[in-house]
Amino acid sequence: MKCKLCSREAVKNGFCDLHSMAYDNVVRGYDAWNKALEISWKDYLREIVKNPLTGAWAKEVAEHLMKIEAKPNGTEG
Repeated sequence: MKCKLCSREAVKNGFCDLHSMAYDNVVRGYDAWNKALEISWKDYLREIVKNPLTGAWAKEVAEHLMKIEAKPNGTEG
């Protein structure tokens, strides 16, 4: 099975190693951001995408999560 975001082989959550690590970092980072800023999940993902210091893989994951309207616990909808 291929990664949801690239042509590499998927290993976890439908993502390749690189996108899977980025996914884990995005999800883990939300708790800290939410505590500090009381930011919604969608606003957090938008901030990740527009931040020039965010890595390419994390941006790709955040864009994907916004598209599928995933929740911070990994569920869709």
